[in-house]
Amino acid sequence: ARDLGRVLAQAAGGDSATLVSETILRAQSQAEYSPDNIGHFGLALPAYAHFTSPIRRYADLMVHRTLIGLGTLPPDGMPAGDAARLAEIGEQVSATERRAVLAERETTERYVALWLAERIGMEFYGHVTGVARFGAFVTLTRTGATGLVPVSTLPDDVWTHDDTTQTLRGRHGGMRLSLGQPVTIRLVEATPVTGGLLFALVDPDVGADRVADRAHR
Repeated sequence: ARDLGRVLAQAAGGDSATLVSETILRAQSQAEYSPDNIGHFGLALPAYAHFTSPIRRYADLMVHRTLIGLGTLPPDGMPAGDAARLAEIGEQVSATERRAVLAERETTERYVALWLAERIGMEFYGHVTGVARFGAFVTLTRTGATGLVPVSTLPDDVWTHDDTTQTLRGRHGGMRLSLGQPVTIRLVEATPVTGGLLFALVDPDVGADRVADRAHR
């Protein structure tokens, strides 16, 4: 955790800060609630209990009830049956929290797509945040919205995806799309119902030259 903290500190304030942060978050396993005290990886603490005051989550309520039950406070602590079901409750709370996060993300994506639907054809700055055989994902700088640049919209070439280096490369033209690469895109399609966005690269050859120059330094 301390090593990752140093990496984040070194990237802070630079062009790659957001990309580094996102990559580290994706590489980590999802957090979950459990009665087993395994500490906190991100904070590098050997022992950790998560709760907030005022109470915002059911997990917070469970911790508050436990503290009340251990003290000489009014008899409204944790019911005896819940203590035996802590592992089960932890799994349920973890699942519902992940569902809530997903719902929040999908709602945000749909509202952003609704806003962008009136801006079809406009150009935006962004950076590549993901690559796959079928295209590249670009996150816009101002809105944080992420859309797809389909490989079918790229210059005519034989495109290969390298999962190790996370790059998409044209075999003959030499154009390359890689994580963190700054790009300018044109908004082609926005679908508010699903939150989906389709982009097209603006002057992709220029972007390719930048990557090639940077790779040869």
